[in-house]
Amino acid sequence: MLQTQGLAYSYGNSEQLHFPDIECKSGEHWLLLGQSGSGKTTLLHLLGGLRSPKNGMVKIEDTVINKLSSAKLDRFRGQNIGIIFQQSHFVRSISVQENLALSQKLAGVRPDYQRIKEILDQLNVGHKIKSSTRALSVGEQQRVAIARALINKPKIILADEPTSALDDRNTTQVIELLEEQARAVDAILLIVTHDNRLTNIFDKQIHL
Repeated sequence: MLQTQGLAYSYGNSEQLHFPDIECKSGEHWLLLGQSGSGKTTLLHLLGGLRSPKNGMVKIEDTVINKLSSAKLDRFRGQNIGIIFQQSHFVRSISVQENLALSQKLAGVRPDYQRIKEILDQLNVGHKIKSSTRALSVGEQQRVAIARALINKPKIILADEPTSALDDRNTTQVIELLEEQARAVDAILLIVTHDNRLTNIFDKQIHL
């Protein structure tokens, strides 16, 4: 379960952003909707433990993540949260396989190369396993980014604007892919977007 209470955040001396309380159960798929500047990405960063709230709490299962030390939070995030950013942030000097293995190492997990191969194959990029991330097309980068977010079988998958630059056909493919992979591990899927094409796909929605 993912739960928040009384979350607020501010950048410097700017006015505080206040967020609605959230409760998402395992296996549920949600949209987080709002126009640009409404705080969607900030909320995603709070949920993923990438920022600490000024007030309130983020609770995953029985753990209040904003009370963890930096080292414990890094480990917890690696084991329980998969994040797909708008831009793919890879270590460019190493291969696709090594990027996924690194995600396992940072979570305190021994690299499982069979798991890496299986998830890349599921996402139709298995043939790129030894390739440099520099050699990937935009679509391949997106699929490898999804694989990296899912490699440790997270309880929560957070996706930031995954369809913002896609046409209708590719939008459908990416959403089906995310839902399929989330169902495979019974994860919470929360997609942050201002893409109104998705509102008819997801019944559960949070509006900022």
